[in-house]
Amino acid sequence: MGMKELINSDRTTSLASAQPVIKVSDQEFFALIDNRRLERECFIKSIELLEPRLAISGYSTADEFVEAAGAFPRQWTVLFNIGNRQLSNADVVKELASIKNLGDSCAVVIVAPSDDLDQIIAALDSGVSGYVPANLGIEGMIEAARLAASGGVFLRFESLAKLRKSAVEEKDAPPEIQSLTGRQTAVAEALRRGKSNKTIAYDLNMCESTVKVHIRSIMRKLHATNRTEAAYKLNSILPA
Repeated sequence: MGMKELINSDRTTSLASAQPVIKVSDQEFFALIDNRRLERECFIKSIELLEPRLAISGYSTADEFVEAAGAFPRQWTVLFNIGNRQLSNADVVKELASIKNLGDSCAVVIVAPSDDLDQIIAALDSGVSGYVPANLGIEGMIEAARLAASGGVFLRFESLAKLRKSAVEEKDAPPEIQSLTGRQTAVAEALRRGKSNKTIAYDLNMCESTVKVHIRSIMRKLHATNRTEAAYKLNSILPA
């Protein structure tokens, strides 16, 4: 059957009726905040293909979303993709605060590149409803957002395991190590293995200047006068 015959046949009705009729009351309202246009549009298109019942809007900043949420009051679930930024960054803290000012009408899930322990802890401390590493995939993000919308808190099993392991290690660690933050511990581990600042920065996805700040802090806490002495002390404290 050709295209003309198909259009004029009764099959047109059956094809059209096979498409679900979605009422506004049945829809779930999600918002994706991401200041990178290409990534934002790709995420939205992928979510729309997977979940036609899900109404999702994209915003480049939290301020844009807050303005839209004020104009269309409803229960929102926000996927806040912070990209390579740290949750401790002043701009991220400000954006997150403006979203949370909407109160109970908005549940927030952080989307970040990886299962960074400091980021996970910072996210939970900020009171968000979930933390999703980007490698979890679109379906995982939707699952996390739906759990947040129902009042739950989403953490991937691997993220939870990291938190538990960190708690155990912190309890058993010497006082000098207990005083280090999660990020400083990662830098300390690399430092004692003799890695350069540039290599540490690359491996841990941070600026070289940030690595230098962490190393100075580690040296101060270990009462070491230089990085060689710090590495020696770390090797005597930490397990091989």
